[in-house]
Amino acid sequence: MVAEPFPYQPPESPVSQQPAISGTTALVGVLGSPVHHSLSPVMQNAALQAMGLDWVFLALPAPATELATVVRALEALECRGLNVTIPHKHSVAALCRELSPLAQRLGAVNVLVPLEGGGWHGTNTDVEGFCAPLRRDGHPWQGKRAVVLGCGGSARAVVAGLVELGCGAITLTGRRPEALAAFQADVQPWAPQLDTMAWGDGLVRALAQADLVVNTTPVGMASASNPNAALGCPLEPAQLAALRPETWVYDIIYTPRPTELLRQAAARGCRSLDGLEMLVEQGAAALRLWSGRSDVPVEVMREALLERLP
Repeated sequence: MVAEPFPYQPPESPVSQQPAISGTTALVGVLGSPVHHSLSPVMQNAALQAMGLDWVFLALPAPATELATVVRALEALECRGLNVTIPHKHSVAALCRELSPLAQRLGAVNVLVPLEGGGWHGTNTDVEGFCAPLRRDGHPWQGKRAVVLGCGGSARAVVAGLVELGCGAITLTGRRPEALAAFQADVQPWAPQLDTMAWGDGLVRALAQADLVVNTTPVGMASASNPNAALGCPLEPAQLAALRPETWVYDIIYTPRPTELLRQAAARGCRSLDGLEMLVEQGAAALRLWSGRSDVPVEVMREALLERLP
């Protein structure tokens, strides 16, 4: 289970600045368990207001045992779209009437779009969100070497993004040999450049050769129940020392900013990226699908999050 980030305290806003909710207001939201800590409502409602859409975005708790019931009920309520987060990204795929090719390949869905005639189209915007900041400066990733820390659910979207970017070699490392083996078997058909490595076995050498290192583990995430969690770093001193100044380090965690990994990487001269942009860009891609509009205000979404983050 991913640790919960520190709870945020939304600043007080004048009532006049709040979007009006009426009998015509449509619903969009995010399903998860737990989901009360999600920052998606912050950025999505800011975007909806800027776009002039009479919609409201809510965090919707859905226990695993009730997921099918909740999804059917939201369809009946003519919900305009849903994000899906932990732990439902895999199980919700079976509740979709159709899946995008990417969702089929990953076996994971993070966006539901209502279909005409009923049912849901399931797709995945995590890959687009992950790739967006890496593409922003036109940096060439074709043929580059990447190391991915962790082999959980988020790692699938990361590996798919690295394949899309054209990375020539991808090394995935984790602490559970059985999970590594299963991961490689699942993605081998579409990620032949992926190799796996037990945590610690040759990792220093892999890091020393890497052009990009991506952390998909929860180590270093701020936790309300464990304040010291933010002090954690997934890499040991000897592993950090292997990083070259020209290596990019990308931590998909965004609380705190920066994480200890990114702080240590920056001290070595590395270019660092956190998960805020991934969160913003995957959410913007979802809103484009739900609304059918291309004018999603990404900057508004980003600023709304920055105002809320501790």
